Amino acid sequence: MTKQIHLAAHFPGVNNTTVWSDPAAGSHIEFDSFRRFAQTAERGKFDFMFLAEGLRLREQKGRIYDLDVVGRPDTFTVLAALAAVTERLGLTGTINSTFNEPYEVARQFASLDHLSEGRAAWNVVTSWDRFTGENFRRGGYLAQEDRYERARTFLQTTNELFDSWAGVEIVADQESGQFLNAATPGRFSHHDRFFDIEGQFNVPTSPQGRPVIFQAGDSDEGRDFAASGADAIFSRYATLTEGKAFYSDVKGRLAKFGREWNDLLILPAASFVLGDTDAEAEEIAHQVRRAQVSPQTAINFLEQLWNTDLSDFDVDGPLPSFDPTVEGELIAKGRASVRQFAKDPVALANEWRAKAEAEKLSARDLVIEVTGRQNFVGSPATVAETINRFVQEDVSDGFILVPHITPDGLAPFVDQVVPLLQERGVFRTDYEGTTLREHLGLRKP
Repeated sequence: MTKQIHLAAHFPGVNNTTVWSDPAAGSHIEFDSFRRFAQTAERGKFDFMFLAEGLRLREQKGRIYDLDVVGRPDTFTVLAALAAVTERLGLTGTINSTFNEPYEVARQFASLDHLSEGRAAWNVVTSWDRFTGENFRRGGYLAQEDRYERARTFLQTTNELFDSWAGVEIVADQESGQFLNAATPGRFSHHDRFFDIEGQFNVPTSPQGRPVIFQAGDSDEGRDFAASGADAIFSRYATLTEGKAFYSDVKGRLAKFGREWNDLLILPAASFVLGDTDAEAEEIAHQVRRAQVSPQTAINFLEQLWNTDLSDFDVDGPLPSFDPTVEGELIAKGRASVRQFAKDPVALANEWRAKAEAEKLSARDLVIEVTGRQNFVGSPATVAETINRFVQEDVSDGFILVPHITPDGLAPFVDQVVPLLQERGVFRTDYEGTTLREHLGLRKP
């Protein structure tokens, strides 16, 4: 059976996907940028817009990281404002489960779901670093197993709050306004080692029953967490081989949690570059990659693995001949740098040096190669064909598109690729429902 493709758009925020130097690049703080981006996604009949969250400006060598100087507006504030200037587009926000509290988060998302008439979604994430924790009362950080256990029980608790009005008939005296029924709407009680709370939730059941739940973890614990309770996964596997393996693994975990194959959607992040021909698109993609990875960005990236100050390093020459420093405090703080994912920094450095030597790459060229983020490059017809093939072959259920120009970089995809997918009958020509759950084909809880 032919699958319908799900498409969403990620407002990229602060990272090296965006080409800051392009004259078309706009503000990442002014509301007009968020509005134009969201309205373009809605014009393309996308399922939702995704907005990440940064709880602290990242630093490297004690200074604000060069791609973070723009700052990070509050997620809920932006999404609430967007609810007023869009009609059908889903509104998805990342909110941290390590440094927030269930009552507060449940109340904010339930309110957003009411304001948007059923279009809210929550991307549940955890935080790994002490640096970010310094902004919060608890400070410090949680071990990985505690992070996911807290996230699991955090989600369980918020679901109890979302459901606390369900099935309670509101009977009130017309004159006094007092409840006359015995059951009090919103009553909750939850006690475990992370949360010891009870009281009354004051936001009625939202139009979707509950906001849609996303999860973005990739560890074994993260995959189980998603399979047990998420509606969709924000995945980083957008290539054919890796995507198929991830899709099969996570979908295969659903049964042990009593869930069905279609109860969870896999939606990788994916970038794109379009041209009139495939050859032109490849040339544009090359230029974009060099603009994304400036000499300073390349040095910053190498410093993260080597954990060494490389300010005077010639990034157009070979990689450093010495090995990374494996001891001591990391020079990059508040960001998921390459060092956090490198189990053996010295082995990875040797792998990079071998690749650079074999392919005659400079240090900057090597960084461009290993951080390559252009998933779909080609003419509109080529990109439409590739996306459809990936979805039909279970690489994913769709893609969350990340343009390299903000806020208007999504428009070429909407104007040139979406009509081709619609002609194939694999993407909607108009919204059929009003809620995000309806857009995604998810059952109401």
